Amino acid sequence: MMDHTDQTTVLTHAGVMAMLAAAIAEAEATGQPQCIVIVDGSGELLGEVRMTGAKYLSRKSARSKARTAASIGAPTTAIPDAVRAPIGAATGGEMTALPGGLPIKVGGVLLGGIGVGSGSGDQDVAVGLAALRAIGAATEF
Repeated sequence: MMDHTDQTTVLTHAGVMAMLAAAIAEAEATGQPQCIVIVDGSGELLGEVRMTGAKYLSRKSARSKARTAASIGAPTTAIPDAVRAPIGAATGGEMTALPGGLPIKVGGVLLGGIGVGSGSGDQDVAVGLAALRAIGAATEF
């Protein structure tokens, strides 16, 4: 007989808050205010912050980074070079290959994505990794 239900694991609000706190701490340590967006596995917003001094348009790129990572289950930089520009155009900017989007995976289960924007690509990734470490999520991709 075919199963019609499945148990799921979700990122809780406590996990989201722990991630945001760790991301903010990392951004403050580097002196680069950031926009940080966390989404669930379907790309729906779970939490976000635009730190004081972060570029306001980076909120949009951080959201696209988070949704892309959640959608593909990999860092945004995993999008092949050949489709980087077309995928952004085809999705109206909803998907991006800019660095700073990371999947949130715990125990091999994809829970969502985090997107960080307003610094350099390396700064964005470092802030995202700090957030992942805060909840014991995978940091190797």
